[in-house]
Amino acid sequence: MDSQNPRDGDFELVTLRNGSRAVRHLGHGEVMHPSVGPWQEALRLYVDQPRLAERLRTPGEPLVIHDVGLGAATNAVAALTCARELGAERRRALELVSFEVDLAPLRLALADAAGFPFLQPFREAAEALMRDGVWEAEGLRWRLHLGDAQGLIDAGLPRADLVFFDPFSPASNPEMWTTRVLTQVRACCREDGEGAQLLTYSAATPTRVTLLLAGFYVGAGVSTGTKGETTVGATRRESLALPLGERWLERWRRSSSRAPHGEPLTPELEARVLAHPQWRVG
Repeated sequence: MDSQNPRDGDFELVTLRNGSRAVRHLGHGEVMHPSVGPWQEALRLYVDQPRLAERLRTPGEPLVIHDVGLGAATNAVAALTCARELGAERRRALELVSFEVDLAPLRLALADAAGFPFLQPFREAAEALMRDGVWEAEGLRWRLHLGDAQGLIDAGLPRADLVFFDPFSPASNPEMWTTRVLTQVRACCREDGEGAQLLTYSAATPTRVTLLLAGFYVGAGVSTGTKGETTVGATRRESLALPLGERWLERWRRSSSRAPHGEPLTPELEARVLAHPQWRVG
């Protein structure tokens, strides 16, 4: 194994310009969390943005996160770290369900303690997850669905309060960004209470169109690294800080990228976008 770029199957470790370590796919070359590094992006997008600590401090049933694209477990461990720092006596339980097709990125990251120090407090948890498919402690439960997530996201899952949607990009992993898959994700989201939010790094117009067609309300998310903004989907419009409105709709009408991921924009799909309750303000 190369001492500079250790490899495991289709993946290798690389060093970003800012010195952070990250995982790269050897086939299509895409790097996980390529700009600010994995830990800072995970905290900003998936912990701070949805006010995870505040949600966990609110009494109630276990808070459920669907972690679609476990990768090197950075997003999952960011959520677990937030929960552990609050203390079991000051928060409700957290149930984390991670989906992944290949555990090589996690094995690589765990083997590089200096490059991924934030994983080390949960090393035993991650090893148990890979070995047994589940880890539990201190009001925390972390489960793994290993295999094609398209066939695993079904009605048997606990309804999600939050969805960390972090597969490889639509260009590299197009089958995970289709209306069909995102409709399945939407079907597993909580409807009662505050509803649910989906958080993703992609701000592309096709991503937002696909989320609208899948039944989500859609808004702009926080910036990260070189991205001016990301995207938040929600089961309730009022839970969006910056919902898309008429200005976005007008830009979409003029855009050359109006279609959802993986299919052409037919008149029927266009009519569905225009009829979405997203645009019915008041």
